[in-house]
Amino acid sequence: MATQAIVTSDGARRRRRDSPPPDFTPRTGPWLSTARRRNLTGWGFLLPAALLITLFSFVPMIQAFVLALQTGRGARLGWAEPLWMNFERLLHDEIFKLTMFNTVFYLVIQVPIMLILAMVLANLLNDPKLRFKAAWRTMIFLPCAVSLVSYSLVFRTMFATDGLVNDALMGIGLMQEPLNWLGEPWTARFVIIIGLLWRWTGYNMIFFLAALQNIDPSSLEAARIDGAGSFKTFWYVTMPQLRPMIVLTGILSINGTLQLFDESWALTKGGPAYTSMSMSHYLYELAFLKNPNVGYASAISYVILILVAVLAFIQMRAGDRRD
Repeated sequence: MATQAIVTSDGARRRRRDSPPPDFTPRTGPWLSTARRRNLTGWGFLLPAALLITLFSFVPMIQAFVLALQTGRGARLGWAEPLWMNFERLLHDEIFKLTMFNTVFYLVIQVPIMLILAMVLANLLNDPKLRFKAAWRTMIFLPCAVSLVSYSLVFRTMFATDGLVNDALMGIGLMQEPLNWLGEPWTARFVIIIGLLWRWTGYNMIFFLAALQNIDPSSLEAARIDGAGSFKTFWYVTMPQLRPMIVLTGILSINGTLQLFDESWALTKGGPAYTSMSMSHYLYELAFLKNPNVGYASAISYVILILVAVLAFIQMRAGDRRD
């Protein structure tokens, strides 16, 4: 049993057995303090992820910039003269200008429509009176989980000259003769936009649905008690609380559209004559097909990076309205 020293009247020191033991915990030095140990533990957890991100993200970015300053074919690369020759070439490349126009066209048309549709669907599926909500959510979300090859084959079959779309439009009298959807520049672009909407609207709907379910119902009820209608309640109460999610989905959608490759490659093959090709698709052809030129392709990749960074910065600044 533990003892403790007590002092008697004559000054003698005795030990009492029922007292708790004194604290003999050794004091740690400043290099092993609690704060320092926690700091080192945090860095220990972060270091592997930081090393992997550096190895697989930042190192390739630096290598791509070095490649953008070089010219040549295959492994026979040399420094460009002048070093910015590949970037200067972009200003005179009509195909690159066309692919940039196509990508911006997809961005301007598809992203707003997709986000508005996703928000409308999320509000409809958030209605507590709606029956079979799980089934509706699954059906709307399912397209983004479908294989790209499968859905591209279905779309190419539907929009073929003798496909379902032409048959349906002629059947209801909107067309007199079949239209070559994939063989005309503007219709091929709209086929890609329809494919993007079909594939990614449900994906963004899930984000909005999660944000709507986190809104306090009392704020909506207070707006209704004050006499606000459905539209005003949504616009003045729901929308401000959805702003962070709108910024997030907007940044993800813009970044994904600027890096668009799948639909351009699988649906239209970039045709006819590059009129539906995206910048990433053109980069792929320059780097791996048709007499590969990795230096010029790396210059295009940095243009895409700059566009993504600038638009993401603008969106974050526009959406960050803190009270």
